[in-house]
Amino acid sequence: MKGFPESLRIGTCSWKYNSWVGLIYPANVGENYLTEYAKHFNIVEVDQWFWSSFGEKIVLPKPETISEYASSVPKEFRFSVKVPNAITLTHQYSKGKKGALEVNPYFLSNDLFEKFLKILEPMESQIDSLIFQFEYLNKEKMPNQNSFQDQLEKFFERTPPAGRHCIEIRNKNFLNKSYFSFLQAKKLHHVFLQGYWMPSIFMIYEQFKEYIEKHTVIRLHGPDRKGIEQKTQNRWDAIVDPRDDELHSLNNMVNSLLAKEVQVTLSVNNHYEGCAPITVKKFLKIFSGEPFI
Repeated sequence: MKGFPESLRIGTCSWKYNSWVGLIYPANVGENYLTEYAKHFNIVEVDQWFWSSFGEKIVLPKPETISEYASSVPKEFRFSVKVPNAITLTHQYSKGKKGALEVNPYFLSNDLFEKFLKILEPMESQIDSLIFQFEYLNKEKMPNQNSFQDQLEKFFERTPPAGRHCIEIRNKNFLNKSYFSFLQAKKLHHVFLQGYWMPSIFMIYEQFKEYIEKHTVIRLHGPDRKGIEQKTQNRWDAIVDPRDDELHSLNNMVNSLLAKEVQVTLSVNNHYEGCAPITVKKFLKIFSGEPFI
């Protein structure tokens, strides 16, 4: 993105949407959407490898897919990669509301993580962030916050330091001084998630901005996934739930982070307003001081 600071990377969550044809893709886009995508954005979030845990079966990305993605974009392009949920799930997905919890033997497995990193090697130089997304952890899955942080600490003690490990939690009560102090001490980075019943990222940032150093990820998801899917009918080519006030608050937050020399990765989901590319375009206008209608 010409004219914007190198410390700011903005893109979308995933990229292969037929409804973006005419917005960022030509009618004859063909099979390789990613090459066309990279003409408009300097980063993309890879969500698909998160979905890896299927009972006893673990599915990791194919090496040829990694090589294909890396060769489809310029060298300066970056990927924000979700770590497989086989590593971040404490228990297997329940087979029903009354189903018994089954411990996930791969939870925070260093061996599985090392295997994943080995597969990623063809794009290693292009990885901006590795996102560890944890689901909401109730008392049955995690006794308390201290236990969670202890287990994270043990995992990262056995993991080579990378400077790009980013933690996303969905327990709002974990977002406190203990958590942010822990991340800072361990050189881990917080993922600000806007949506999914989490508190406003702007409020959390104001409370704990002193702990945000070097790098952070901001993910815009919106509060009502099912509701916006009903509005769009899963066609993601128009804004149906505008959040202009939030985008202005986001601009203030991003500028504050950049002033602190923090590398900012911003990923926008279609579910935020209805069309991620248009949301990005709106934000860039605000960021550059241009009016938008």
